[in-house]
Amino acid sequence: MAAESSAKIVYVTGGARSGKSSFALHLAAPYRTRVFLATAEPFDGEMEQRIQKHREERGEQFTTIEEPLTLDCALRELPEGTEVVLLDCLTVWTGNLMHYAEERGEGEIEQQIERFLEVLRHPPCDMILVSNEVGMGIVPENAMARRFRDIAGIINQRVASLATEAWLLCSGLPLRLK
Repeated sequence: MAAESSAKIVYVTGGARSGKSSFALHLAAPYRTRVFLATAEPFDGEMEQRIQKHREERGEQFTTIEEPLTLDCALRELPEGTEVVLLDCLTVWTGNLMHYAEERGEGEIEQQIERFLEVLRHPPCDMILVSNEVGMGIVPENAMARRFRDIAGIINQRVASLATEAWLLCSGLPLRLK
């Protein structure tokens, strides 16, 4: 089922290093007023370097909003005139949900997902949503990794069902799914 408003939701998925983020930046390029909604937090030096590299790749073309947890709030408070939001990425957000659920309680994960999906049902502007496809590999050996894979898979399915367009990136090649 696609989003109910006239705004477009483009879902971009694929494996790690498949070209998802570059493809999403390409999709956002024609818009004049762009917001980049970043979910990553710099927990260590390596992650700080990754975040810096992504900032350099997108340059000054986007207004950047960093929100690791409450995506619904960030999307409801976009700058006036925003034409497109590029959200990168839902998989990192999944990890954040699991991390913060330890403090806030288990029900928080489903509540956050539901609030985010409610915004997608009535998007404030066109949206490009990036996520990793995590279900194509082996079954993880530990319970936490299996739970992460399961939550990420559920989020991906629910977001893809609301998307008006969906793409799978494989070795840098985009394959249209929907």
